[in-house]
Amino acid sequence: MPTVFHHDGFRFFFYSNEGNPREPAHIHVMGEGGEAKFWLRPEVAVSDSQGLTARTLRHLASVVEERREDIERAWHDHFT
Repeated sequence: MPTVFHHDGFRFFFYSNEGNPREPAHIHVMGEGGEAKFWLRPEVAVSDSQGLTARTLRHLASVVEERREDIERAWHDHFT
């Protein structure tokens, strides 16, 4: 599970085995007793979540939006 970065106590990461065929680029976020998955394209969107408030998800979505290029670069570096 490569960690891309940490922010506000959350770990932003992806799993090394992302399905077969591999799912499109996305990021998992874990912290505050919950977890979420965000799609990166065509726009940042929550795929699913557990244990996180709507306010926290909005905050995390804005962080993913701000760091989307870093996340995509890490994704492609890892999987290619």
